[in-house]
Amino acid sequence: MSSQASSQSDEGPILHRIKVTSGWCIEEKRRRSRLSQEALADDVGITVRWLREIEGGNPRATIEDHLRCAASLGLATGYLLILILFVERQMNFPRELLLDDLSELEERCVSSIAEFSVERLAKRLGLSGRRDVRPD
Repeated sequence: MSSQASSQSDEGPILHRIKVTSGWCIEEKRRRSRLSQEALADDVGITVRWLREIEGGNPRATIEDHLRCAASLGLATGYLLILILFVERQMNFPRELLLDDLSELEERCVSSIAEFSVERLAKRLGLSGRRDVRPD
């Protein structure tokens, strides 16, 4: 078994898919921003060779490596969280959409989580029938 296949099986297919797609997003955003690998690597504080590994989905790259590159490119961290949710549930998410402005989608996700949390808390407190219990 090759070392890459061994590394992939050690970390699991879900994490591997996340890193491959995230690497693609980083590369595409960098290219669309007309930024060289050298410039991005310098900005992030890594070598060009390591940036190539991250963009290629190398299993040894950490999620932190991906987040640092994404932040430097102006990608919202939501791209990674949305990707994780879809991959974990074995659902396909068009990766091109991850490059779009995700602020509205992120806002809806946060609002849904807040509303869900308030509703669950209200049920636990026996307030589920009251109309004055609403998320802000």
